[in-house]
Amino acid sequence: MQEIFTKLDLQDYIKSFSALFARQKPVVLEGDVNLHYRLINELSNYNFKQPQSVLNLDTALMHIQKQGVLKVDDIFEFIKIIKYFNYLKTFNNEGKLFEWLEKIIIPTEIVEVTKYFSEKGELKEGVDEDFDLIKKAIYANKESIKQSLYKIINSSKIRPYLVDSQVHFVNSEETLLVRGGFNHVIKASVVNRSASGFFYILPHDISALKQKESNLKNKQEEILLKICKSISSLFEKNLLFLKFINKEFDRFDHYQARVFFAKMGDKNFILPSKTNQCKIVDFKHPALHDAKPITVDFTKAVVMITGVNAGGKTMMLKSILSSVLLSKYLIPYNAHQSSVVGNFKNVLAVLDDPQNVKNDISTFAGRMVEFSKLFSKKNMIVGVDEIELGTDSDEAASLFKVIIEELISKEIKIIITTHHKRLAALMAANENVELMAALYDEENQKPTYEFLQGTIGRSYAFETAQRYGIPLNVIKKAKEVYGDDKDKLNELIQRSSELEQEYKLKIATLDEEISTHQRLIQNLKEQKQNLDNHIYTEKSKLHKEYSDAKEEAKKAIKAKISQESHQHLNLAHQKVKEIKTQKVKEPEAFKVGDRIKYQSSKGEILSLKGNKAFIENDLGMRVQVDISQLQRSGNPPIKVKQKVVVNVQKPDSGHISLDLHGQRSDEAVENLDKFISDSLIAGFDEILVYHGIGTGKLAFAVKQFLDKHPKVKSYSDAHPSSGGFGAKVIKL
Repeated sequence: MQEIFTKLDLQDYIKSFSALFARQKPVVLEGDVNLHYRLINELSNYNFKQPQSVLNLDTALMHIQKQGVLKVDDIFEFIKIIKYFNYLKTFNNEGKLFEWLEKIIIPTEIVEVTKYFSEKGELKEGVDEDFDLIKKAIYANKESIKQSLYKIINSSKIRPYLVDSQVHFVNSEETLLVRGGFNHVIKASVVNRSASGFFYILPHDISALKQKESNLKNKQEEILLKICKSISSLFEKNLLFLKFINKEFDRFDHYQARVFFAKMGDKNFILPSKTNQCKIVDFKHPALHDAKPITVDFTKAVVMITGVNAGGKTMMLKSILSSVLLSKYLIPYNAHQSSVVGNFKNVLAVLDDPQNVKNDISTFAGRMVEFSKLFSKKNMIVGVDEIELGTDSDEAASLFKVIIEELISKEIKIIITTHHKRLAALMAANENVELMAALYDEENQKPTYEFLQGTIGRSYAFETAQRYGIPLNVIKKAKEVYGDDKDKLNELIQRSSELEQEYKLKIATLDEEISTHQRLIQNLKEQKQNLDNHIYTEKSKLHKEYSDAKEEAKKAIKAKISQESHQHLNLAHQKVKEIKTQKVKEPEAFKVGDRIKYQSSKGEILSLKGNKAFIENDLGMRVQVDISQLQRSGNPPIKVKQKVVVNVQKPDSGHISLDLHGQRSDEAVENLDKFISDSLIAGFDEILVYHGIGTGKLAFAVKQFLDKHPKVKSYSDAHPSSGGFGAKVIKL
């Protein structure tokens, strides 16, 4: 595994990632990659602390299985794991992560053992009374040693022999540094001599205290052994649980390392896809400082990269393989989230020259050995750098063409870099082959480190040689040897590359225009459908209202009583008046950048999609609305056909009159009702009715009828010249 990472220049990247593990392990995450991806995504939503570093416990587990006694340090390694899972359970987890943690049930007696230890792995007070007493006695003895040393240092007898007034730790002993002749004033043992010839001594008084300390520590070890035996016995009973939680800790360790690594540098997880599409977007190889993002579609079975020397062909190959490898092991990297990477069983990089003295094999033979292994493989991706290496180019072109076509049939994806124009030309007609050219800036005479898909690239060997210091006269002679015909072929290839770029730009423009037209067509279809629905609704409404009005008219014709017939005619006239149709607004054809009015605000169209428009008003607010709710504003006025307006002047005497003098009240009301109906049908909106003054009964009956009539807007006494109080002007 390390070999493939090294070949792809990922060793430092993987080293940085591995440093986040609490316990060192291979970076491969075994199991269902989709489940792992889901759990990692859920975990990334929580702000949790990283686990402490933990040692490998395989040996400790084997020791427990053999009924051995663990050391305190080994016990504490298990305690750290158990305490961390208890910490994780404090989060309000949801989804698959919660389900997983819920399955980890820690035995009660194991939980109690975790309370014995401090965060530093020391036994807490109260675990064992004898252990606590010994611990206090050792502390008191150390204080006695310290006091005794300071007493000797401050003694007037020893002071002339002291080199300094410090306590020196030599061979784990507290000693004093003195000159020769010290034995006249103090009884002590020489522990060591300094480089200057002085003596490190241990006073006998201190020796007694040191012996006492040694005895106390021996007793402490005995008590500690007893505690370890008890815990080891408990661990043996829960051995299966310890094996389980040790394994689950490694699984979580994989998750947490990936979460924290993704947060460093804003990396993304690109989940391996089962679709045939393979495309990396804005990928940056981690080995490059300030790398230029690359985007490449490698959906086809073969990607053949040609073009300028030192133009990034090998790094493009490594980038494609790196994206596949990192996705396979769910390691985050710098690429856009829209990237799609296939799920391959194996990743192989054939990059180095296999020739060396130890192998006793030629370059070409070594390559053939690598290729021969591929014929028994399936579902893998292979990267081959400089495929023509080590043999005649023409023969190799024919050979590799057949080899590549055979590997395509075995579902093997191949990424190739080559300077074989013949091989590229032979493979160009194959629909499973994607050609890609590294581009060269002829004006500045250096590679652009950019790539153009769909064409063969020139190698620019002469230009590259000149850039790296080869004398100009040598290059000139080389061009003469190379020949004009081949130079013209290179020019033809270059022109082909330029035309390909132009065509791709034109295609992109056409695609944009086609997309715009398709959107307009879809809008028109939707508008037509809306209009059809609207017309159908209006027709149905008109049909019903017309039928109702016709029925009322029939009733009026059949009515025997004149007053009732007039009432039916008035009702029919009313229904006709109520028939209204909604005016259909012609749909506007808007485009991006148009000034529009939406409700009470004005703004500009930012984008169009279907029957929706994304607009920004003059206050900076952005909103998505239906296109039907927009009105044009601020654009040049739309030319419309000039309408012919016909003004019809109203006659000066526009009203007609009815005289009710000498009629009975009921007769007058019946005649007035008919008169109003006839006037409405004739289209008059103002009439004059004479009722006279007399006893006032007829005038009262007329007023009562006019108050109740639904079509009478208002009425008033006529002008004195038109009858005054004896007549009424009625507005309909």
